[in-house]
Amino acid sequence: MDPVSPFPGRAEHAATASSVVELLEVLWGRGRDLATAPVSVSQLRLLYVLAENEGINLRTLTDTLASLPSSVSRLCDRLEAIGLVRRTASATSRRELQLHLTPAGRDFLAQLRSAREQALAEVLDAMPAADRRALMTGLTAFRRAASPQTGETSTARSA
Repeated sequence: MDPVSPFPGRAEHAATASSVVELLEVLWGRGRDLATAPVSVSQLRLLYVLAENEGINLRTLTDTLASLPSSVSRLCDRLEAIGLVRRTASATSRRELQLHLTPAGRDFLAQLRSAREQALAEVLDAMPAADRRALMTGLTAFRRAASPQTGETSTARSA
């Protein structure tokens, strides 16, 4: 415990959370390694946004990703080139494009999520039931606290 901190145990809790995140990254990475199409973390984040926001336009996507339009456009170019994303003309504006996941993009995310969930299930299955319940309670509270900071408003899965 840090005796100078106005929040006793805060550094300790952050360090524990950080080590758990690192372990999750390892598990997550295993899932990505099993995926059929190699994508970067940025591309994967874009795919997750598209999965939750079918038909989003580039400007809204750029805002959601908190990135530069040119960077997001290049990400879309690469994902379109490997068949995971499709751009279509907007029905409401000739100057605007809508972005969609292709069936291959949806399949890719489904395979990735399945591999990741399997890796997590193996770890969770090794935990006693009471610890699993406590973890779920804590993760639910963490998600509620983090949602305003991440811009997440959906209760659906995320990256």
